[in-house]
Amino acid sequence: MVSFSLRAGALVGSLVALTLAQNSLARAASVVSGSPTGFAAGTTGGGDAKPVYPKTIKELSTYLSDNEPRVIVLKQEFNFLDSEGTTTEDGCHSKGAADCAAKKNGFKPQDTIQPTFTTCDNTMVKVTYDKAAKTPLKVASNKTLVGEGTSGVLTGKGIEIKGNNVIIQNIHITNLNPQYVWGGDAIGISGDDDAIPTGIWIDHVKITEVGRQMIVIHFSGAMGVTISNSEFDGKTEYSSSCDGHHYWGFIITGKKTEVTLEGNAIHGMSGRGPKVGGTDDYVVVCHAVNNYFYDNTGHAFDISERGYVLAEGNYFDNVKTPVQPDGKGSIFIPKSAGDCKANIGRDCEVNVLADSGAFVSNLEDDAKKQMGTYCNRVVLLVCGKCN
Repeated sequence: MVSFSLRAGALVGSLVALTLAQNSLARAASVVSGSPTGFAAGTTGGGDAKPVYPKTIKELSTYLSDNEPRVIVLKQEFNFLDSEGTTTEDGCHSKGAADCAAKKNGFKPQDTIQPTFTTCDNTMVKVTYDKAAKTPLKVASNKTLVGEGTSGVLTGKGIEIKGNNVIIQNIHITNLNPQYVWGGDAIGISGDDDAIPTGIWIDHVKITEVGRQMIVIHFSGAMGVTISNSEFDGKTEYSSSCDGHHYWGFIITGKKTEVTLEGNAIHGMSGRGPKVGGTDDYVVVCHAVNNYFYDNTGHAFDISERGYVLAEGNYFDNVKTPVQPDGKGSIFIPKSAGDCKANIGRDCEVNVLADSGAFVSNLEDDAKKQMGTYCNRVVLLVCGKCN
């Protein structure tokens, strides 16, 4: 039997989310604080391994990537800028970037580090960027990475979680070539050889000034993921939307993926906050609860094919488009507390909107059915009882 109770209503819970996220780096913690709820319930990371305290980039990289269970405590900033040098190559000044520059509205566009799988739609230019941000730190299985106080900062490089049973807590990732699209992802999750990473808790993390995604789950998918009490701050000098707001927020995709978004503050964005779904052979499930979305000039939820979302207890403040479905994505947005009872065995918390656009369901029966399948699993926050 799984009991359920939201810790707060929509408004209170979401404001608590903001407070927690904004104070994440001010909390002194040399060991893990709390335990994960949602899909990551039961994740232990490095467990009771003796803490290690890296002092160099090499030590940090080794501790994260080796085969030993580890609790890795950051007591200092790790600055990767210039650690791997810079490079200059052909990039793209896209049509969108050119249009932005022509506006002369005080905002700077992002040029693009041109990937091989696309072509430039406008003018090729030379781009010079810091190489470290393009090659994230690899994180193997059974790892805990936790910052102590406000010291746990990664400047100029993100992380890529490759293993199972991983906890990331109380760190700040920042300054990943923010002037360029494809400048670098803050946190990626990806498996090797079709392996699906399982059991990942990202908590009290802050992400600012990135070139590409703040969070990306790649095509392998990821099971048992919870992202909680974190701040995603999109305010930026360089913006694809030409308004000082970051477009590239979250991509949650993959062959089989399940994610809980709980108690986060997501602001200063203009898109992909989050983007959920994939192709016709994917199953991508997201439970978004008690998050605070504010100051978003574009869209928050973007649900594509085989994306299934339950969104409840969230607060939207000055969000232009809370949801932008493409007709194939499924999102269930309860209108009243009793709307969830039949499918997941409990009442839902309704969402609250202030100075924001409409937030309405799309293909909600599909999302209800998908969420209902989790009632036979011990997944906190989703189901009120086992069938």
